[in-house]
Order: sequence, then C-alpha cells, then structure tokens
Amino acid sequence: MSTGVLLITHPGIGSAVLHSARRIVPDCGLRIRCLEVPLDADPERLQTEAAGLLQQLDQGQGVLVLTDIFGATPNNIARRLAEPGRVSVLAGLSLPMLVRLFNYPDGDLAGLCETAVTGAVRGIGRCEETA
Repeated sequence: MSTGVLLITHPGIGSAVLHSARRIVPDCGLRIRCLEVPLDADPERLQTEAAGLLQQLDQGQGVLVLTDIFGATPNNIARRLAEPGRVSVLAGLSLPMLVRLFNYPDGDLAGLCETAVTGAVRGIGRCEETA
C-alpha cells in the first residue's frame, strides 16, 4: 500500500502539471487523481466529489491533497476535507513538487508532505545570465 495523491486545482492546471510529470517520470507508482474546479462550480457538490475520490485513493496510508493557490476555492474545498494522519493538504502545486513525489512514491503521508515541500522549494532558483 502507498499514500494516494489528489490534485484539486483551477481548470487546466492540475491536468497539465500531471501530464507533464507523467512524461518526465512515466513509471510512477503513485495512485493519483485530479479534480479541477470550474470558476462557477458549486463548492458543496465538488467537496462531495472530492470526498469520494479520497475514499478511492486511500488504501490505509492516507491521501496527500495538492492545491494550486492558498485560499482559493480548490484549496478551501481541500482544507475542509483535511484530517490529521489521514488527509494532508498542501497549497502551491508545481511541476518540481509533483516530479519529486513521482520519484519517491513509497513514502508515508508525513514523508510525502516533506518530499513535496522539498521539491517545491528546490524547484525555485534565481537564474541570471553571465557576461
């Protein structure tokens, strides 16, 4: 068993990041799903849909939920589903974060949270031309 991953994002973001990560690391062992939240969506209906996806993904090790923007509707839906030790939520989804997770698919929930944060932080770098 491994920890599941659920992406809850604005339209197009989760699917694009997931598609790119799968091209970079094609043989990832993570159980991962994506729920994209339309701008005019009913948050209560989508919270119910997200809860159903969590049940599908959780095989006893919990689920890490990644959202794109802290405080936006996708993040608010995810935060209502957070449950210590079972469902952890991180905002700031990025390609480096997801690729890092794809490379360490066997971690427990706490470990995958740290792996995701490390991937996101290490994915930021200032790049300048040299003369």
